[in-house]
Amino acid sequence: MLAQVHVEVTRVYEDQGRRPGEHRVLVDRLWPRGLTKASVDFDEWIKDVAPSTELRRFYGHDPERFDEFARRYRLELACEPGISAVERLREIATSSHLVLLTATRDIGHSGAAVLQTVIAGTGTR
Repeated sequence: MLAQVHVEVTRVYEDQGRRPGEHRVLVDRLWPRGLTKASVDFDEWIKDVAPSTELRRFYGHDPERFDEFARRYRLELACEPGISAVERLREIATSSHLVLLTATRDIGHSGAAVLQTVIAGTGTR
């Protein structure tokens, strides 16, 4: 059984700011448009956990492709460097509140939402 993890997803453009005990990780492969690094409150940027460019282009943020995107993304996360990145995030989530930061508009149909369930070991999303 997996240890208790605390993971939430926040859209970087709507971020309300840091709360005590958070570890904040940007999980997009590309830096969010229109923002400077100084304007984003994050502890680290882990590009290796983001969907590949090929998979991101396949998905194109089309909700009808989300299930297939999620399936393929889980396969990517099951191989290196995804395995190491997920393990690192799971470690963080067991000792502090992990906030996954993303620029995606539709958080519910995003790679960050899939990643959240993978880290938590819940659901099939």
